[in-house]
Amino acid sequence: MSTDRIEKTVVLQAPLERVWRAISDAREFGSWFGMALDGPFVAGNRVVGTIAPTQVDPDVAATQAPHAGTRVVLDVEAVEPMRRFAYRWSPDIGDGGATHATTTLVTFDLEPVDGGTRLTITESGFDAIPLERRATVLAGNDAGWTAQTGLIAQYLALAPR
Repeated sequence: MSTDRIEKTVVLQAPLERVWRAISDAREFGSWFGMALDGPFVAGNRVVGTIAPTQVDPDVAATQAPHAGTRVVLDVEAVEPMRRFAYRWSPDIGDGGATHATTTLVTFDLEPVDGGTRLTITESGFDAIPLERRATVLAGNDAGWTAQTGLIAQYLALAPR
């Protein structure tokens, strides 16, 4: 496993346009991801939110609940319709702010495939996190992105429009 990046790929049984809306509309994104966000995703803008347990899966919501209300800042880097959404954020919400000066880049890349849409989520930049925290943050986020790929699939099955 790389020390600098996490990559997760999932084929979603939904058309490209529907998956795009689920990742690029801040309200939809927040409902499956587990955040309440204060505005739309616009390249170059900052969106501030708080952890608000997902509305999709009660087991994942239970793991998010201890973090409810925790502030999250997303600096939107790219909104390329039907293709790519990217933001920077502090990768370790549980550290009391120690790594908030260090951000990672999260990208959601979409590709139409037979029967649905391939979504690849990549988070990179972990090598900039202090060594004493890096392995813990990387492992936590790796598990988190595994959960998130499941959440978006569940969300799209529950809200197919």
